[in-house]
Amino acid sequence: MATRTRLSRLGLDTGKKARLHRILHQHGLRNGTALFLPYDQGFEHGPRDFFANPDSSDPRYIVKLGVEGGFNGIVLQIGLAEKFYWDYAGEIPLVLKLNGKTDIPPDNAALSPVHASVADAVRLGADAVGYTLYVGTPVQEKDFAQYRQVRADAQELGMPLIVWAYPRGWAVAAKGGNDSFYAVDYAARVASELGADVVKVNFPHPEKSEGVAEQYVGTDVSAQQAIDAVVRSANRTLVLVSGGTRAGDEVMLEKARESMEAGAAGLIFGRNVWQREHDESLRFVASLREILAKYDVAP
Repeated sequence: MATRTRLSRLGLDTGKKARLHRILHQHGLRNGTALFLPYDQGFEHGPRDFFANPDSSDPRYIVKLGVEGGFNGIVLQIGLAEKFYWDYAGEIPLVLKLNGKTDIPPDNAALSPVHASVADAVRLGADAVGYTLYVGTPVQEKDFAQYRQVRADAQELGMPLIVWAYPRGWAVAAKGGNDSFYAVDYAARVASELGADVVKVNFPHPEKSEGVAEQYVGTDVSAQQAIDAVVRSANRTLVLVSGGTRAGDEVMLEKARESMEAGAAGLIFGRNVWQREHDESLRFVASLREILAKYDVAP
């Protein structure tokens, strides 16, 4: 098992450290691990993601589920945060997502425009902000420029910055795809180099090696070794591993175990949770919490 990075060793200023301490040690299991419930899919994918469980289309249902499930935080876009978070403010930390895009245009030159500010997050009582960074997109110059302003604002206002480091673009598609080991590993390193406090990544797939950099070809890397490397690439940036699209429970729980063994700070599971019926959702969350409970880390 990899050594977990303690909050006190991240080089954070007072505001960021205080807010991350609330998230990691005053909510959820309160043991330094994190379980986040993201709810930005209605923006990113459209209402189709709610068809499996129509109740999930109601933001009130989701925020309440986050509280009931003992999550460390819930991720909302600004409109939903302003209209629905106030019912549970203080009961569950808010991560305000600052950018997003629809999936109607192709991802060949993906860019996620900024539509909210760090100041909005402060006003709403958030404990962190989220930014989607498309690593490898042909328009990365624009992406990096708007990210730079978000990072500067987060630094000035003492707000932890969680980066959704997502490989995207035609070049990524030609080099193993969005969730290849090569692409995910690269994305984790980029987020660290660009000053993210926390990075969200997809679970890497070492078997997807067509067209990738030669160092990632023919090495017979296991899934555990791949996620180990991704967490190392993030350095002192805390890592959250995404649940991604809904899959079989044992597959998802095994990915969760491997992620935590690698030294990840926690998990961020959305559709894998709320596309289920209510009680089934809470049973699945209990299984995730059982895994996280084994990985205490002191502040």
